[in-house]
Amino acid sequence: MTTSTNTDPRTLRLGLRENIAQFSLLVGVNALVGGMIGQERTVLPLLATDEFGLTAFTATLTFIAAFGIVKAATNFFAGTLSDRYGRKPVLIAGWLLGLPVPLLLMWAPTWGWVVFANVLLGVNQGLTWSTTVIMKIDLVGPTKRGFAMGLNEAAGYGAVAVTALATGYIAQQWGLRPAPFFLGLAYAGLGLGISVLFVRETRGHAHHEAANHVTTNDDLHDQRSTRAIFVLTSFRDKALSSASQAGLVNNLNDGLAWGLFPIFFADAGLSVGRIGVLAAVYPAVWGLGQLVTGGLSDRIGRKPLIAGGMLTQAVAIALIAATTGFWPWVVGAALLGAGTAMVYPTLLAAIGDVAHPTWRARSVGVYRLWRDAGFAVGALLAGVLADIVSIEAAIYAVAALTALSGVVVMVRMYETHPPRHR
Repeated sequence: MTTSTNTDPRTLRLGLRENIAQFSLLVGVNALVGGMIGQERTVLPLLATDEFGLTAFTATLTFIAAFGIVKAATNFFAGTLSDRYGRKPVLIAGWLLGLPVPLLLMWAPTWGWVVFANVLLGVNQGLTWSTTVIMKIDLVGPTKRGFAMGLNEAAGYGAVAVTALATGYIAQQWGLRPAPFFLGLAYAGLGLGISVLFVRETRGHAHHEAANHVTTNDDLHDQRSTRAIFVLTSFRDKALSSASQAGLVNNLNDGLAWGLFPIFFADAGLSVGRIGVLAAVYPAVWGLGQLVTGGLSDRIGRKPLIAGGMLTQAVAIALIAATTGFWPWVVGAALLGAGTAMVYPTLLAAIGDVAHPTWRARSVGVYRLWRDAGFAVGALLAGVLADIVSIEAAIYAVAALTALSGVVVMVRMYETHPPRHR
């Protein structure tokens, strides 16, 4: 398979305008990637209790834990594989592994089959979402990185919202299975077809940028082993490690929203349709908000949005636990989406600011490993606390952890855009 068309450095150009056709195509591909998650957001927690009879919260959230663990590990390898073999082959492999997911969710005879479907979904998301992020960073260069990440994440989480709302409506009309998952089957087929036929390799753009890259710190040079990149991104560099922990906590509270909020709302007597609306409001505000916050971080810097976004999320989560009723929860979900919109594209842009182009894909992979490990940590923490104490206690605990993460960013992280010496 040919994975590249023209990688002659004399003809490559960096920038959003210069690569608008491929960039726009990748935005569409990432919307399909987000839709694969969206097919589960409303339906699957309800399926666990209504059809499979799971009563323990820890057992119910096993699908999120499996998804998070596998996606986190796959993110790490996606960066390494895309550096070694190219971006496009990794993207195609991710779609091939995603094809069986909706079929398994439609016809799973036991909960174990649902968990296995989420293992495959984790691999699908790790390979496809990581690769579309890396490819967009390759194409746009350093000047519009935040805006590019805002568009990428807006497309993905906008699709999560639309699909969550659509599957809630479908489930209300035609039941929890199999009808809602036909959307996922269509997304997987379209994603695979577009990636094979129309997406072009972008690794040459990263090499082109590397040839002209000027680092402000000798510690961030281009010759690094994968092990050294892991240590630097996870612990050593103050900005990279701050972004990694904030990403983990962000997805920890997203795991709570995905797994426990639908059950929390159902216990309060809300219909499946209204739960679908609440499941959609959060990623809708998150997705649309990133159209603003990504570009805003290019103007005011990354750190204020990351710290402020984590603290906003903490307030929103506590508000949901402290209130009762559909409309107060709409406000809480919208506020949670706004805080997440401040954080999500900005964290990716910060990683892109600091990492050298020759090992940026691997650094993005390490960051996304930590970030998506938050799904597993959140599912386990929330499930155990909900079983031992109450759902409200689990929600308050996650709110406290999210606030603490924002404080860590305020104290530890340095500003990464524009680049400056520490």
